[in-house]
Amino acid sequence: MTDIGILGTGRVGTNLARRLSAAGHRITLGHRRPQDAAGATGTTGLAPTPRIAFADHRTTARTTDIVINATPGDSSLDRLTGLRTELAGKILIDVSNATRDAPDGLPADLCHPGSSLAEKLQTALPDTHVVKTLNTMLFTVMTAPETLATPPTAYLSGDDENAKKTVTGLLGDLGWQPEQVEDLGDITTARATEAMILVVPHILRRHGFKPFAVSLAR
Repeated sequence: MTDIGILGTGRVGTNLARRLSAAGHRITLGHRRPQDAAGATGTTGLAPTPRIAFADHRTTARTTDIVINATPGDSSLDRLTGLRTELAGKILIDVSNATRDAPDGLPADLCHPGSSLAEKLQTALPDTHVVKTLNTMLFTVMTAPETLATPPTAYLSGDDENAKKTVTGLLGDLGWQPEQVEDLGDITTARATEAMILVVPHILRRHGFKPFAVSLAR
């Protein structure tokens, strides 16, 4: 059992919280107004349980062992830079994509062309082990890869090998098989998977919000 903090209580964060708590981990969901989130299950879809608690972002980062960034990618860097002390020595799993929205609300342009959100986070948080993963799929696939007809791929990018091994173990708790996890290398490889988001709005406009993943076929 691991104490896992999730920054962000939207669809991605709550989806991950449900599956990871069901796998036996203790979850703290970080919210800008934790008292509102804990009391409004209609907002988060979750209520406090013995394995799920709510706290502010700083407390969440300070009191947990592994932290998942599920905040909106276009503001993640600003939000997390202020948590440098709380995140020191910890693994930060970044599942967000930093994009500017098109008029229809779908991703349009990258916020960090020629780089990536994960790289920016690693530079801003030098004492934290940033690992990028799960950002190349609809959020429902993150916790249910078995629902796709074609086995999907979960890419990994990060500078610390031990951190990536730990994250691979958590992916297993989410239902990912070892052969579905593709370690691309250091954190600079995250710019490749983050750029994959540019194909996503075209898929969604044609097919709607059906589960999918941008995967490697062999």
